[in-house]
Amino acid sequence: MAPASTAVATDVPLRTRRVVFLVDAASPLEQRLLEDWIAQHHVPTGIAYETVAIPPSRRRRRRGVDRAALEGCLAAPDDPLLTPLRVAWLPPPNRGGPLRRLLKLLVAGDPRDPNRARQRWVARNHPERVQIVIADAAPVSELRARWRTAGGAGFAETMGLADFVVRQAALALERAERRLRGLRYKVPRFVAESILARPAFQGGLTRLAQEVGRPVADVGREAARDLREIAATHSPYVIDVTAELIRVLYSRGYSAIHYDRGDLARIYQLAQRHPVVFLPSHKSNLDHLALQYALHENGHPPNHTAGGINMNFLPVGPLVRRSGVFFIRRTFKDDAVYKFVLCHYVDYLIEKRFPLEWYIEGGRSRSGKLLPPRFGLLAYVADAYRRGKSEDVHLIPVAIAYDQIQDVGDYTAEQRGAKKQRESFGWFLRMVRNLRRRYGAIHLRFGEPISLAQVMGPSNPDAEPNADEQSLALQKLAFEVSARINRVTPVTPTSLVTLALLGRGDRAQSVDEVVIALQNLLHYVRGRGLPTTGDLDLDDADGVRRALDRLVENGVLTCFAGGFEPVYAIGPDQHLTAAYYRNTIAHFYVNGAIAEMALLRAAEDDVQDFRAEFWAEALRLRDLLKFEFFFAERERFRHELSDEITFHATGWEDAVERGPVAIQTVLKRIRPFMAHRILLPFLEAYQVVGDALEREPATGAFDESAFLTRCMALAEQYRLQHRIRSAESVSRVLFETAVRLAKNRGLVDPDASDLATRRSAFAAEIRAALRRVEAIDVLAASRRAGLIE
Repeated sequence: MAPASTAVATDVPLRTRRVVFLVDAASPLEQRLLEDWIAQHHVPTGIAYETVAIPPSRRRRRRGVDRAALEGCLAAPDDPLLTPLRVAWLPPPNRGGPLRRLLKLLVAGDPRDPNRARQRWVARNHPERVQIVIADAAPVSELRARWRTAGGAGFAETMGLADFVVRQAALALERAERRLRGLRYKVPRFVAESILARPAFQGGLTRLAQEVGRPVADVGREAARDLREIAATHSPYVIDVTAELIRVLYSRGYSAIHYDRGDLARIYQLAQRHPVVFLPSHKSNLDHLALQYALHENGHPPNHTAGGINMNFLPVGPLVRRSGVFFIRRTFKDDAVYKFVLCHYVDYLIEKRFPLEWYIEGGRSRSGKLLPPRFGLLAYVADAYRRGKSEDVHLIPVAIAYDQIQDVGDYTAEQRGAKKQRESFGWFLRMVRNLRRRYGAIHLRFGEPISLAQVMGPSNPDAEPNADEQSLALQKLAFEVSARINRVTPVTPTSLVTLALLGRGDRAQSVDEVVIALQNLLHYVRGRGLPTTGDLDLDDADGVRRALDRLVENGVLTCFAGGFEPVYAIGPDQHLTAAYYRNTIAHFYVNGAIAEMALLRAAEDDVQDFRAEFWAEALRLRDLLKFEFFFAERERFRHELSDEITFHATGWEDAVERGPVAIQTVLKRIRPFMAHRILLPFLEAYQVVGDALEREPATGAFDESAFLTRCMALAEQYRLQHRIRSAESVSRVLFETAVRLAKNRGLVDPDASDLATRRSAFAAEIRAALRRVEAIDVLAASRRAGLIE
């Protein structure tokens, strides 16, 4: 049998003290390979040594390992040097497509942990794939000191020195093998055991038991159960299987995942120094899989990804848990033990520099826009940094965009009032089946990382845990993450085409008309340097026709070809679908839309101070839409608005000072007009809520669910009466946001004073904004008709 290749990782220290090799062997062949290596490489040194078998870290042997030899070694007076060794089995080169590689993994098993027959075959035919791994050596005295420091007397009662040494040997071998395999398989070992044994955990558990008035043993058992429920249990084999499965899965519906490898290389280097937290947008059930595959493909370790406990169903739950997902409950505010365990789990991951991931929005966006951030897990990470668990933590904003999304049909149904589908194996199979269509490509974009050390200042290791979600600094941090996600979200051909089509309502358009409609939009995208998915290919009829046909293929558009030329229109009941794609880039245009409406207001007859009224109206609209879009703080917002108008008309502020005629001239230089394209559906939905609130009794409890049902009915009435022009305005999601704004203004509190008057003022404010949007629409129509330039 061919011998194993030369050792890797650290060399055995050439010291005079006796060496004890801790042999981690899962089979007789591994035992023989390790003994042969020791005889070949250590015997010539003349240093005394012996070998002691320890429980194998990869799999259990049929017969247990005799602990007596290890116990005797630890009790020896000469303080021997302990050196762990094991055999590493390297996988063969990847060949063939993803399906073939997946089948090979499933049939042949884990190439890094082959069974005995396969071990013999690999050693005989591919000896280069057999490596001896040597971990860093340590004297018994050092290990005994670390054992005592790890947990004191209480720790010693639950874990003897021999068990501690075996665990440390396994961890040291993992680190040594990682240097051989790379960081792709950097996964934690003995997570529950390590956390439960920590003095800080044990001490906190005792204090918590006193606070809740329960026995420490009961609280400890509950904490152990909660930790098992939460913690991910990584398996390198499952990580490989999952990566190949993801490739097979996403390629059913998408041609590729596009991203900048340079971005991932920079993040990789950053993660060598500090823990990183990936915070992606959430558009589809494929989001995590796409990011996971890109990271795996570039040698990154798997993220510890927070998932809702609703996703922990068979067989998906156990599979994704072993590939890095940890499950947390949707609500646990009143469960002190659960919060305590989650805090310590996050502390452990930050301290050990394992990368984390979760969706900053909490759930998938049903409207296409980025949702307001959730603060829970971010508060735990920020608190871990504040208490000195790491010198720094870097937040990585991630925008995930799709040419088209297979989930969008479910989103539109939910916007019309349907209930969210419950996750189950049947739901998962339906999701896979829906990937039979072609949806284009997936696009990942990574925003500028945010350093907690720079944002939060120095840490304080003596601070007590306090994951404060209400902290203003934390909320500003979360909003900055969201703003950076928006900043790198790419404009796709689909989003731009739907933006053009929705601006014309229900009117069908020819290819040439769409080309003309896109000209100003493309000019704006390029002039403002907005991120795109590449060459948008929408400057000529051929490129536009391809984009339209892709939307026809998935039912978003219809094409009528019975006349002189084909014409395209948004399909029946597909306005919310088209609006979803439009909304993914709406944040790039909302400031421009606000500027148009503020200019209109400044030019009205009752205005005395034109400049002051312009800024007052802009800030009123910013406040009206603050739950829909992420706006910069007030002064920065003013600068952004000024830059927006300057792009179209330099010297505009002087013109505003001169009055209505000059203001109208500035307004007409804006190309394209955006208010009717971007703000109309939101304001029409708000109008429905405002009108419904006016009719609500000013006394009695406010039943939000019943109120939203009435809003859906009123919106349908308005649509049939043509009192609202945009079919996408009939959206429960938009009504919910409008109700949130009404709550923020104290309009649903039955005990509030002058409630009826303030509700009427709210409705009037929305109607006034709508009138200005309609005026912009008239200007846009006049431009198309050639009446204005």
